[in-house]
Amino acid sequence: MAGRWMRPRRLALITTFSAVSYAIASSSAHDSASANPLEFSITAEQGLVRSSRAIYTFAANSIDYKYSLRGLDYKSDEYLEIRSMVHSRAAKRILKLCEANKGFYIKAGQFVASLQHLPKEYTSILSALQDQALPCAFEVIEVVLKEEFGWDVMDMFEEFDKQPIAAASIAQVHRARLKNNQEVAVKIQYPGLQQQFQIDIATMNILSHAVAWLFPDYQFQWIIPEFEKTSLKELDFEEEGHNAERTARFFERNKYVKIPKIFWDKSSHRVLTMEFVHGCKIDDVEVLRTAGIDPQKVARVLVEIFAQMIFVHGCVHGDPHPGNILVHGQTGRFQIVLLDHGLYRELEESFRIDFCRLWKALVLGDTLEAQRVGERLGAGKFFKFLPIIFMGRTMESTSGLGERMSDEERRKLRDEMRLLTFGDVSQFMEGLPRDLLIVLRTDGLLRSIISKLGAQPWMRLLVNAKHAVSGLSHRNSYGTGARRASGVAVKKPQFEYLNLQLRLELLEMTYKLKDLYGSFLQLLGRLRKRLPQWLKGLNGYMVL
Repeated sequence: MAGRWMRPRRLALITTFSAVSYAIASSSAHDSASANPLEFSITAEQGLVRSSRAIYTFAANSIDYKYSLRGLDYKSDEYLEIRSMVHSRAAKRILKLCEANKGFYIKAGQFVASLQHLPKEYTSILSALQDQALPCAFEVIEVVLKEEFGWDVMDMFEEFDKQPIAAASIAQVHRARLKNNQEVAVKIQYPGLQQQFQIDIATMNILSHAVAWLFPDYQFQWIIPEFEKTSLKELDFEEEGHNAERTARFFERNKYVKIPKIFWDKSSHRVLTMEFVHGCKIDDVEVLRTAGIDPQKVARVLVEIFAQMIFVHGCVHGDPHPGNILVHGQTGRFQIVLLDHGLYRELEESFRIDFCRLWKALVLGDTLEAQRVGERLGAGKFFKFLPIIFMGRTMESTSGLGERMSDEERRKLRDEMRLLTFGDVSQFMEGLPRDLLIVLRTDGLLRSIISKLGAQPWMRLLVNAKHAVSGLSHRNSYGTGARRASGVAVKKPQFEYLNLQLRLELLEMTYKLKDLYGSFLQLLGRLRKRLPQWLKGLNGYMVL
């Protein structure tokens, strides 16, 4: 009976969505109809096609989940196996949708892929979208420059390479040279994005609420407003320029950090002209080694940069994937170049302090304090998973900092995780403050980079802990907003601060000595293998 009732319910829902999607496309396109009637008809048709693809994907995934898992015990091995297969099929449909609709769908897919605590099938399959952007023809991009400045390209620049050097979901970058011979990179937004954004967000909102209606345990509506908020910021290139300048002020005394200079007379809401900086992608280990740069040192500097942003300044770059971070320099001397400052999060001061306290408790093994802070951060009954997320171990683990848990500990954790439903994951993530979600996203991207650079796992933990302790000794008096460019340090009791720093320095020294001892044993092992050959050669020489 229930199955028969659900079919007309879904049919009515999909029919309604089709009508609504056409209304969304038509009303959004109507805003530009007076300027160009031809543009209106094309945009309305494209909007309807894009929305229809999304509705089809939603319907296919809904039916797959509902019927594939029906009647199965969610604690059984069969349920877990089939659920993983459904996750994969659903993620592949979403990937196909993003590739077809492009634009903000690709950006939305990238956003979901970066949420490392969703099912791994989604994050791994959708990670393919990181390199999916295709550039526009120069003739299309040139229109944006003329609309923004009223000049021809060659009136603005001495040279301008019409072939883009990089392309993303909302813009592409061209290399150019100013009249004074300054080499620059020009980031130009694709035309028509604002209107396309309205259509896509409206469709995504409707579908997210439909998922919540059909699957009450899956409450992920919060993802769309969060994505909308971050995307609107990224569409404003002037805000991106101000973010870059603020970050440059944060690190003006740090010789390892380079933020390209912004040229405001050649910049606007849709065009950003900045200093061109040569360098390689931060995870290109072979190029780093060829240039005489130690990848592990690069990894440590990178972690220190973002730890300072999060724990001390409370303002963090939210999209540190390898394409947005370059390494500039050679023969041991290098700078980390931070690009694409469109996605930033200004952390609430109360969250910044609590996050500092959480890291201090995690590294020093203070379970009660970690639980208190975890509950304040909204983790609730799922607080015990925070140490696993950030440190890869439980608070009760007997393994060392940055080391793998024992087989028995991992088995116990695996059995516990098997009992979690998709609804539990939804409840956990919905309860967390949005500040923590962007920090989790950033942390996940950084961990991927430093792993490729060969960094020891304990390094990230101790660097974060040191900056957390440092962050607790500061109170940022500048509030929130674009004015937040510097902090006034109000010292906590010096004894507590110095005591914690000393404990962390000793802990780091212990791990360095342990690594050194391990390297010594490896060297000794190699020498022992070669010793018989050396002795044989020596005996032959003595006989002669």
